[in-house]
Amino acid sequence: MTTLTQDYQITWEKLPDDYKLPDDPVDNINQPALAAALTESLQLAGKISANALTTTNYGICATLNNKMVIKAPDWAFIAKINVSREEVIRSYTPQLQGDIPVIVMEFVSDTQETEYSIKATYPPGKWFFYERILKVPNYIIFEPDSGSLEMYHLQNTEQYILQEPDENQRYWIAEINLYLGVSQGTRENRTGKWLRWWDEQGNLLPWGTELAEQERQRAEQERQRAEQERQRAERLAAQLRAAGIEPEM
Repeated sequence: MTTLTQDYQITWEKLPDDYKLPDDPVDNINQPALAAALTESLQLAGKISANALTTTNYGICATLNNKMVIKAPDWAFIAKINVSREEVIRSYTPQLQGDIPVIVMEFVSDTQETEYSIKATYPPGKWFFYERILKVPNYIIFEPDSGSLEMYHLQNTEQYILQEPDENQRYWIAEINLYLGVSQGTRENRTGKWLRWWDEQGNLLPWGTELAEQERQRAEQERQRAEQERQRAERLAAQLRAAGIEPEM
């Protein structure tokens, strides 16, 4: 499958088995935790179908003028793949193996601003690759320390336009019927700003630890209720005995 953009002829080809992928470490210790939190809450809410794919620092490929380009966003959501997961263990090629990613995210971790690179010559910058080559509908740039969140949506002009948040400082992502926003929280020994999902009714999609805490509180409330009922029964029995009546047990 071939398309044209700028001076590039784009083909969608599977990454060769002998292609040596970069083996660079992630830029920041917080990046895996931020990505895992996004995926976990979607999974627990049943928002990830069997043929969907979420990725973390994982290569998404396109071939430009017969040269392979691989970008590895910090987090991405692909609504549907058309092949088995075994076929996309090393990398993913949109159009060939499934849908274009619905969302790509970059967590800002340096001062080089590579997330904003519109470099069009080979190898193209991240912004150019997501906007002009892959045409990903939603591009999110998140700065974990400050909690700054920018969401760009691909408009009819085929260019990213910065979106404005709603009154709750959240962004509606129509492709997955969820809001994305920022919330303070603690997870994996990190206290700070986290990207979170909310449903159409404004309900927060919880993490596993939050669900466990909710269950712990529910169990504690049930224990307290049972204890109150036991004490009430004992008081009633004592009152009956004081009146010369032996309560039925």
